[in-house]
Amino acid sequence: MAKPGRLPSVRPEQTYFITSSTWQKRSLFQSDSLARLFLETLFDYRKQGKYLLHAFVLMPNHFHLLITPQPEITLERAMQLIKGGFSYRVKAEAKSNLEVWQRGFTDRRVRNREEYEGFVDYIHRNPVEAGLAARREDYPYCSAHADFQLDPPPPYLSG
Repeated sequence: MAKPGRLPSVRPEQTYFITSSTWQKRSLFQSDSLARLFLETLFDYRKQGKYLLHAFVLMPNHFHLLITPQPEITLERAMQLIKGGFSYRVKAEAKSNLEVWQRGFTDRRVRNREEYEGFVDYIHRNPVEAGLAARREDYPYCSAHADFQLDPPPPYLSG
């Protein structure tokens, strides 16, 4: 409980490069319906204002994100919403008790604009290097595809 007269602490805005894999590296996202359900979940929480979404790619057995959680949301909570929210929807909508995710995730805090641009490039190259698309724009589950509106880099990374 906050002491009277003191504002609760809010952490500064931070952007992260995230990687997480499916349970036992199963290729769950070769299924178009599961891939679309994951993207719906990802964009639903973004629309709710839980985080900014700067770049993403959904590969058959893992994903990469570039996100900035809102100051009142921890990175761990943002990932719980994304992964847990998707798992819940799989069970509810697809009527499956399928184990979806490996535990945890890997994160790297983005320190400057150069790192930010490097992570965006890495994310967008992923499907091409894996042989899933000839051009990054052709892969339907990647932010390089024209169908997606994303958030710009946070102001603290400019310059």
